[in-house]
Amino acid sequence: MRILVVEDDPDLNRQLGEAFRNAGYTVDTARDGEEGHYLGDTEPYDAVVLDIGLPRMDGISVLEAWRREGRNMPVLILTARDRWSDKVQGIDAGADDYVAKPFHIEEVLARIRALVRRAAGHATNEIECGPVRIDTKASRVTVDGNPVKLTSHEYKVLEYLMHHRDRVVSRTELIEHLYDQDFDRDSNTIEVFVGRLRKKVAPDLIDTVRGLGYRIVTPKSS
Repeated sequence: MRILVVEDDPDLNRQLGEAFRNAGYTVDTARDGEEGHYLGDTEPYDAVVLDIGLPRMDGISVLEAWRREGRNMPVLILTARDRWSDKVQGIDAGADDYVAKPFHIEEVLARIRALVRRAAGHATNEIECGPVRIDTKASRVTVDGNPVKLTSHEYKVLEYLMHHRDRVVSRTELIEHLYDQDFDRDSNTIEVFVGRLRKKVAPDLIDTVRGLGYRIVTPKSS
């Protein structure tokens, strides 16, 4: 999953970026509204953390512009604790949730997990597909209850496909949601990761749809 953090405070920007990376997310960061707006308008994100008080372009204007332009990724806004009007304005502008400063980083992580989960239509942090279960909070994968050890990128591929199961996901989409904007992207690596997942998790878990991409199909109930 790929996250955008738009926060002008350098320390908080760094702390949020590190926390999301440590939690297994791919992260891009911006320090002002104009850069944040550009990234959110040109790159695909699974969720955004957006501060309201930004230089060059305030967070409300950034959010309103995204929504006008049809960008519908979940957005969590950061507000000042004593400015209830910011919360109302942010929600009216199209925010999905908010956190008031100062806050605990774990709360932001939990709220982003919830936003990503809801956007994909899941009610809990655990996603099941036949014998395969993935715990998105703990970044843990089990098959028939037995833990499976995956590399970071293998996990990211599986997590994205599980979030979007029953839908064909192209290699391009996977690459865009797995790597940040500065990464040297190679679509052939996706095929390698899928091959490893078939060996480690289940040989028939991921279908290859020729010319289109990959798909995990939910087993039909017997």
